[in-house]
Amino acid sequence: MTTGHASRRTVVVEFAGARGGEAPLTWGQSSIWRLTTWRAEGDPYFNISWTLPVYGRRDLEAVLGAVRRLFERHETLRTNFRQGPEGMTQHVARTGRVMVEVVEVGEAGGLFRPMTVARELAGRLAAEVFDYAVELPVRCAVVMVGGRPRAVAFGLSHLAVDGGALDLLAADWRDLLAGCEGPDPVWQPMDQALFEREGPGAARGERAFRHWRGVLERAPGSMFDYPPYPAEEPRFIRVRMESVALGVAADTLAARWRVSSASVLTTASAVLLSALTGHRRIAMQLIAANRHDARIGGLVGPAAQDGIFALDLPGGTLAEATRVGHRQALTGYQHALYEPFEMMELRAELGRERGGPIDLSAYFNDARSTGDWPELPAVEPPGDPAAIAALTERTTFSLTGSWTEVDATAQFATGQARHTCELSLLADTAYLPRATVHALLRAMETLLVRAVAEDVPLDTVAALCDLTPVERPDGWDRSAPDPVPAEAGETAWAPTSSGPVAAGTADR
Repeated sequence: MTTGHASRRTVVVEFAGARGGEAPLTWGQSSIWRLTTWRAEGDPYFNISWTLPVYGRRDLEAVLGAVRRLFERHETLRTNFRQGPEGMTQHVARTGRVMVEVVEVGEAGGLFRPMTVARELAGRLAAEVFDYAVELPVRCAVVMVGGRPRAVAFGLSHLAVDGGALDLLAADWRDLLAGCEGPDPVWQPMDQALFEREGPGAARGERAFRHWRGVLERAPGSMFDYPPYPAEEPRFIRVRMESVALGVAADTLAARWRVSSASVLTTASAVLLSALTGHRRIAMQLIAANRHDARIGGLVGPAAQDGIFALDLPGGTLAEATRVGHRQALTGYQHALYEPFEMMELRAELGRERGGPIDLSAYFNDARSTGDWPELPAVEPPGDPAAIAALTERTTFSLTGSWTEVDATAQFATGQARHTCELSLLADTAYLPRATVHALLRAMETLLVRAVAEDVPLDTVAALCDLTPVERPDGWDRSAPDPVPAEAGETAWAPTSSGPVAAGTADR
């Protein structure tokens, strides 16, 4: 490792915030807590490694002072999570201390790059689970080069932050180092918890339940209702495609169809899953940032939850499907604030009413912080199909991770890159083998690039994208219809009692 020859010492940073206290978990915290309990004990899957540069020529005292102020300003960073008689609660410490590792890696201009060292340190800090009851959900290290702080590394629990919270902390960090500190935040997780239980947030949660019930009553039991393939070991893999062509095509189509590029990608994901599995009604979960509300928009804490997205695809064109998909996605995002354990009870109740669990193991996550790609190359003339198609020569693929257990069968996700579209697919290889994962990612690019040149009929997608629909052999009989409009004429598939076990139904 780069840090192998570094010198290390530990300093104590003491903090004193404006208040402490105890409150129930917010819905965002509960969503993460439920997922951490689903993982194997000791699994750090929901930890986050994160780095920040040290702006300007600051000394160690100034940097440690900025770290102290982060803890004092944001209660989530000084919170323990404990099990009580009425469930998990958050306990905010008003005062306390944090141990900061100081790592000196040599002279500037040598072999050591501060941000590279910081990323390695952050990975190590995030590699072990947190003892939530007694340990603060943040670990920190400062990287020194030539006696001057150059970067800061963090290991954080997802119980403390999500992507939106990290963006807020990054802006705060820059201001603190520059001496431009503003007023302390007025909306903290304890305030959010009260809002969700007694304020307008409670009514919003009830509206979300009514929306989910209506969607789930008509959702397919499972889209992955076909015999499993021999799985890889580890079973779950994530493949990333970097495609300038996909980004330019998605932007071009979004402007043409007057929708967002996220809706273009979300709908295309649903269309491709439909072409692969044969289902004409697709149900997916959307990872919703939940930050359009002004109060939650400034909340440093986890706010993201799952929204529900369902789309009927009995025919028509990709353009028509995307316009409908855009409205469905917006509705899904609007109904993504709710008590997560009660939502699991609702799903279980509806599963019992329908005679089996409802599998919602397909996801789409638009992880872009700005919702666009501001540094995509210009195409001349703008929107030219041939010029966009030529960009496909730059497309690359890479395997970015593998796990033994993940609560998803298929999760499409965008990345943070600004100059290209990073699109990843995390997949269960028992239902989406590695070759199919690559085929689905390439199909996304093929479909949207072709859609720039012509309106693509949905019934041509499989052939256009060279996707081979799954086969359901003897022993896998037609069963009750998917709950779709009668004119769609869609039927679902399920195994006979003597057939193989149906697709995984892992829940989030």
